[in-house]
Amino acid sequence: MDLELKDKVVIVTGAGSGIGKAVALRFASEGASVFLFERDAESGEAVVAQIREAGGVAENRQVDIASLESVKVAVDSIGSIDILVNNAGIAAIGNVEDTTPDDMDRLYAVNVKGVYHCLKAVIPGMKEHGQGVVLNMASIASKLGIQDRFAYSMSKGAAFAMTLSVARDYVEHGIRCNCICPARVHTPFVDNYLEANYPDEKEEMFRKLSEYQPIGRMGTPEEIASLAVFLCSDEASFITGAAYDIDGGVTQLR
Repeated sequence: MDLELKDKVVIVTGAGSGIGKAVALRFASEGASVFLFERDAESGEAVVAQIREAGGVAENRQVDIASLESVKVAVDSIGSIDILVNNAGIAAIGNVEDTTPDDMDRLYAVNVKGVYHCLKAVIPGMKEHGQGVVLNMASIASKLGIQDRFAYSMSKGAAFAMTLSVARDYVEHGIRCNCICPARVHTPFVDNYLEANYPDEKEEMFRKLSEYQPIGRMGTPEEIASLAVFLCSDEASFITGAAYDIDGGVTQLR
């Protein structure tokens, strides 16, 4: 399948590790010019180096997506943008009683306002050019009740809602907007979580977290990247305002 992404200009936020890294690598392998928006300059530059070593085109912009000014400066330095992948996000564990106002503010600043800031900065240029694609990283937590994920579910529900709003408002301007709703994906976050909270039971807890998905395992960042790149390609030109579950059967089979 020719995804026709050669020379497309793509922004991937939070591309220094995990899903964002896999998405950036996959876009670059398809011939796109990838701009990483990564607050951690060291991890961002490491991914850029990996892409360039493989013959791809990439640059890192040290961006704090919680700051509209930081996002605008980075976007203005790029010029015309074809694709925006709003991947960057942070997590929090706990129910409403456990969740502090600081927890809510922290997740809102990154997972909600961060998405808004990137949309605010990128959409006008896409509108001017009469085309563009936005992909937001939502979650099954956008649609399902996940235990002890109060603040995280709030933020991912907002990402889902913003997807629908942008898709509706800009469909007549040639802009498509979709989101992906993954279940648990095996990223460094999972390993760090197990190390911090279950140092003596890591294998057992990893098994339990894996078996939450009816398919019997967690997803991989590369699997999420495959869907992300497809939805941003011309092969998916008839798809907008959609939320794609990629969850090992959680939504329909549990």
